[in-house]
Amino acid sequence: MLKVAIVGCGKVADAHASQIQRIPGCKIVAVCDREPLMARQLAERFPVQQCFTDLTELLHRTRPDVVHITTPPEGHFELAKLCLEYGANVYVEKPFTVYADQAQKLVDLAEEKGLKLTAGHNEQYSHVARRMRALVESGYLGEPPVHMESYYSYDLGDPTYARALLGDKQHWVRKLPGKLLQNVISHGLASIAEFLTTDNPHVIAHGFVSPLLKSINEDEIIDELRVIICEEERTTAYFTFSSQMKPCLHEFRIYGSKNALVVDQAHDILLKLRGRKYKSFADRFIPPAQFAKQHLGSLVTNAKLFLARDFHVEAGMKYLIESFYRSIRDSGPVPIPYREILLTAKIMDRIFAQLANGSPEHNMAFQIASRSSEEGCRTESPGVFSLAHPRTISQGCLAHKPGAKGVP
Repeated sequence: MLKVAIVGCGKVADAHASQIQRIPGCKIVAVCDREPLMARQLAERFPVQQCFTDLTELLHRTRPDVVHITTPPEGHFELAKLCLEYGANVYVEKPFTVYADQAQKLVDLAEEKGLKLTAGHNEQYSHVARRMRALVESGYLGEPPVHMESYYSYDLGDPTYARALLGDKQHWVRKLPGKLLQNVISHGLASIAEFLTTDNPHVIAHGFVSPLLKSINEDEIIDELRVIICEEERTTAYFTFSSQMKPCLHEFRIYGSKNALVVDQAHDILLKLRGRKYKSFADRFIPPAQFAKQHLGSLVTNAKLFLARDFHVEAGMKYLIESFYRSIRDSGPVPIPYREILLTAKIMDRIFAQLANGSPEHNMAFQIASRSSEEGCRTESPGVFSLAHPRTISQGCLAHKPGAKGVP
């Protein structure tokens, strides 16, 4: 029986506790939050016998096998580090850490102690994402991916989170280097990182405050982001984050030399895009019929999962947690390779460094100009893609301020 603890008892902790209870062979033995009331309410609802306001005390008294860290991101590194030092395996909610160097330190420490880590990139393990991955591994695309496109939308009309963020100038999200972006874009970037073949891709980022936010005098929260990711002479990718696009998209497209795949996370739809064209007018009649058949197939698949009681919002989280626990019990590989976690963190570092270094408009023009030289993607202009630590760029919006509510 794996003993599990949860640190940080807010909204996300509810999702974790619900999915953990679906998994046999484990038990939540303790919860922890700096606010005693938050810890007690979670313990009473699930139920859990012990609740704490101090993580060190929890680790000393209960000795959990696994700790789930569901606090605001600025506490992830120190909390995960403490758990590893006490001999616990750690599941860290997204974003994994605030900075990429912190992610590397946690991975190094876990490997040194023979423990395991994972990040809360649960959308990579939804039903539809797993079907997509199986097709990629079967060779459906042809050669390794040529190009990827990831779209991630966020509705700022959501009253449970966005309105609180916009109405509170002291909200913990505003203290992150990437603010709103840093708290949500790792899902979309992790999908790209999974299929990149190098550990040092070029990144060009352009972000801006939407007209909607400007109309309510909000000029701190960048809610529109466009990113180009380029590996030398190999895979390219686009990432789009938007709070204004309608309908809201959670979509991933991956193109190979033969065929392509489209994953619609919002509706659990997987589409195969055939690379070869049909002759003459057949290309106007056969593909629509094929797409209709695939949409009907997604309907049937989703209905079967629903009837089997395996079709719920956090199905990907359950599968990821289950896979992580299995890797601990069987001493097997972690479900998300550390390389992907580190690469996602590195890309995020580069995005936020660029957004912080001058106006987005100036950055974009400068970056495009630096890429229009004779060597194309191979030319790297000094200061554009260098990974100067984001904390050295701006002492204002990038200041690291520990002590967010809910972090023990």
